[in-house]
Amino acid sequence: MKKFKILALAVLLMSGSTFAQERPMHEVYSMMVFNFTRYVQWPDQATSGEFVIGVIGNNDVFKTLTEWYGGKPRGSKTYVIKKFNSAAEIADCHVLYIDKSKSGEFDVANSKVKGKGTLVITDKNGLGEKGSGINFKTVDSKLKFELNQKAIEASNLKVSGSLSSMAILI
Repeated sequence: MKKFKILALAVLLMSGSTFAQERPMHEVYSMMVFNFTRYVQWPDQATSGEFVIGVIGNNDVFKTLTEWYGGKPRGSKTYVIKKFNSAAEIADCHVLYIDKSKSGEFDVANSKVKGKGTLVITDKNGLGEKGSGINFKTVDSKLKFELNQKAIEASNLKVSGSLSSMAILI
């Protein structure tokens, strides 16, 4: 089963441009954000409660994540999707997706979650180098992602080798 999940993620990531032509981009981003959670280990993973995915910007990504994954179990936790209208509203979350429309708020958002076990995922060139854990990037008309290992480690997170092997490492 684990090999199937890795293969499914690999196919999704490798075929980004083909898949994106068949699905709206907000659905592709939603699936990828969700799938990233399967390959990252959080410090509080064994405890129960909520596993919070926060979204700044892009209402379509928020709605899709909520409809597809909200309320589903993640081990002993339950997925909860929260919408933040600005970086000032950010509360505790395990994942924070910052849409390119809100990339100007990256520094404030990143400083609010720094060192708190939050995986920051962005969608704008340059934000991977600036401190985002994962940053979406289009390369040769294909959707790829960058992985900033220093940012991941600074957030007290661990990424599986299978996810690292598919990423553009920073």
